[in-house]
Amino acid sequence: MPPILQHMQLATKMMSRRKILLLVLGCSTVSLLIHQGAQLSWYPKLFPLSCPPLRDSPPRPKHMTVAFLKTHKTAGTTVQNILFRFAERHNLTVALPHPSCEHQFCYPRNFSAHFVHPATRPPHVLASHLRFDRAELERLMPPGTVYVTILREPAAMFESLFSYYNQYCPAFRRVPNASLEAFLRAPEAYYRAGEHFAMFAHNTLAYDLGGDNERSPRDDAAYLAGLIRQVEEVFSLVMIAEYFDESLVLLRRLLAWDLDDVLYAKLNARAASSRLAAIPAALARAARAWNALDAGLYDHFNATFWRRVASAGRACVEREARELREARERLLRRCFGEEPVLRPAAQIRTKQLQPWQPSRKVDIMGYDLPSGGAGPATEACLKLAMPEVQYSSYLLRKQKRRGGVRARPEPVLDNPPPRPIRALPRGPPGH
Repeated sequence: MPPILQHMQLATKMMSRRKILLLVLGCSTVSLLIHQGAQLSWYPKLFPLSCPPLRDSPPRPKHMTVAFLKTHKTAGTTVQNILFRFAERHNLTVALPHPSCEHQFCYPRNFSAHFVHPATRPPHVLASHLRFDRAELERLMPPGTVYVTILREPAAMFESLFSYYNQYCPAFRRVPNASLEAFLRAPEAYYRAGEHFAMFAHNTLAYDLGGDNERSPRDDAAYLAGLIRQVEEVFSLVMIAEYFDESLVLLRRLLAWDLDDVLYAKLNARAASSRLAAIPAALARAARAWNALDAGLYDHFNATFWRRVASAGRACVEREARELREARERLLRRCFGEEPVLRPAAQIRTKQLQPWQPSRKVDIMGYDLPSGGAGPATEACLKLAMPEVQYSSYLLRKQKRRGGVRARPEPVLDNPPPRPIRALPRGPPGH
């Protein structure tokens, strides 16, 4: 049977389990308005997939239990949104932080299952910031959970960290004129190990992964090798932010998801005025040298990523990534107008889509809905571009209602952690 017919046959079987309200066929998309329990959802379906399963491999059911380690400044918010929307469409429970932790799992403390709101346990999906602790996550998540994470090239990531957390990290605040070049010229002059939010200024990836960010592979190569082994023992996929679409192709194949399940809008992106257009080579070398542990992790998993692409068939993955980009552009135009553009928060009329601003020196951009929209399609577009704080709050309210939890003051955790950012802006977003 030709692949297109295999996919249509599989889609027919899947749709037979749901109440189909509307089916609109197009050249390359099918729009579905389906009833799943009490929730309406709308999203484009893509036919065919360029990388169908092998003929001797029967179609697998979609994998429903996923733990995503959301690392900092790596496009993790966009991946989180993909997982949140998938969970909603399939009526899955998303683990969300206790209010005392705000919208992160009490980061930068080591993760504990006690940081999870009781109305969101036991979960199917976890995707909010935390510091990795294998034993605690395995205590929380069900057996068979797939663990994934994402890394970013350390120099580019450090530039983003320096800009975004400049008002929160004391090591960055000490630098004259908020100069990244000055910091990297003599990082030891500004950095204090163990200080409040020091992890944002040194080997942040290693810290997020549960490692000791003060170790140096130059002094202890065995430590880096051991950390790599620990990551490989737990994580089924380490995505690479620079190859985001290819990463999503591997993710959807790992989880047996459809390509439409990983459609996305870019979230939490800085305005061009808030970032360096290009990082000079000397600055990039200095950033990698200062974050040598992160550089070692990235170089290893970047190499393993491309071996995985080769195993899947590079041409096949590239075709599917291209299809994903094309479908994403169609979806963005359908949701946000023929020329969808990222806007400063002050220009976004829809309050639910206004991204949180870390400081007056950094512009975080977002999308806005065209005026006059209503209905399931508008709701789906709203979720597509909804920032982390608003979406987390929405899901918590929804899951409380589903579980019959009455609204009441939340108990406060003993010894609440320091908070890197406020959960919600006080007053109008900065710009």
